[in-house]
Amino acid sequence: MSAIEQAIQTIRRGSQELIVEDELRKKLASGRKLSVKLGLDPTAPDLHLGHTVVINKLRDFQGLGHHVQFLIGDFTGMIGDPTGKNQTRPPLTREEIEQNARTYQQQVFKILDPEKTQILYNSEWSDKLGAEGIIRLAAKYTVSQLLERDDFSKRFGAEKPIALHELLYPLMQGYDSVAMKADVELGGTDQKFNLLVGRELQRSFGQEPQVILTMPLLEGLDGREKMSKSVGNYVGIAEPPAEIFGKLMSISDELMWRYIDLLSFEPPATVVRWKKEVEAGANPRDVKARFASEIVARFHGAAAAKAAEAEFSQRFRHGVLPEEMPEVMVACPPEGVAVTQMLKLAQLVPSTSEAARAIEQGGVRLDGERVTDRALRLPRGRTFTVQVGKRKFARVRLA
Repeated sequence: MSAIEQAIQTIRRGSQELIVEDELRKKLASGRKLSVKLGLDPTAPDLHLGHTVVINKLRDFQGLGHHVQFLIGDFTGMIGDPTGKNQTRPPLTREEIEQNARTYQQQVFKILDPEKTQILYNSEWSDKLGAEGIIRLAAKYTVSQLLERDDFSKRFGAEKPIALHELLYPLMQGYDSVAMKADVELGGTDQKFNLLVGRELQRSFGQEPQVILTMPLLEGLDGREKMSKSVGNYVGIAEPPAEIFGKLMSISDELMWRYIDLLSFEPPATVVRWKKEVEAGANPRDVKARFASEIVARFHGAAAAKAAEAEFSQRFRHGVLPEEMPEVMVACPPEGVAVTQMLKLAQLVPSTSEAARAIEQGGVRLDGERVTDRALRLPRGRTFTVQVGKRKFARVRLA
């Protein structure tokens, strides 16, 4: 296999769509270092594993010797990305964006090599555009083109408001590619429209259009909605080691393979071997523990991973929890659910008053920890190993 084909194979691993593969081959055949762009808006204070799917791919390009540009969208973050939103969301202030951006820069270097990563902020060129520059940029795209975007067209058809600043977002993201002269831009599958706008704007400015590589969106712990801090189904990379390990051990066996395929740095042949071992009767829990250790080690070090696994093992494997237990789905509102209500809905107790009594008697445990607060509220998106008394157990998902 040629070096170019090997590079294509590495780039394609785990990806969703490559637009256009022949264009990428030509760029690789030139022998020059390609400028590879990934932009993230710092709309929340921390990165989670969902973000790292595409950051890991940026790391692959770094390993292939290309010029990696990590763009922090401090300007576009104030507009607010309307992707996937069915209503206008309030823009963040410059101060909120700057505070979040500082944590992004610190956390991204847990994955990328800081010596080989260029950190950029799109306010560097977007602020300089001014009113005249933005108007001239807006002249390069039509409203009908923007309404081709799925979420815009749905909102327009449903007569839901679309603020003018939202229509500017794809243009400003696309202009980033012009300013950075990007050869390749990475993004989630939900970003495809915005990435294509970048290609068109580059053509308008006389540049060679960027190649687009989209990555799948990682489902959260609930296995349904995409990972999001606002939904509560996330694993933050800055969370304590034991918390990361425990959350990853709580995912279903089916979802485990999805996480491994998108997040593990293990060679594909190793993952294939694991799957064959599980098919032959090996316990998937052991694979899940290896994967959870890998993720904790990536962000906290090998010693922390070893300690987190030992703590989990002590709490679960050497305790009184059974190897197998029923899995229960409990409907949970956005604001969470009271622990007493969860116990009733999961049919572990006949009533909320019985649940309160069991808590008062010290007979309720969540993930091995005794519950002492009857008013405790549990967040949507989490999965808990629940024990009531000595004989009632369930793995409860709050969805």
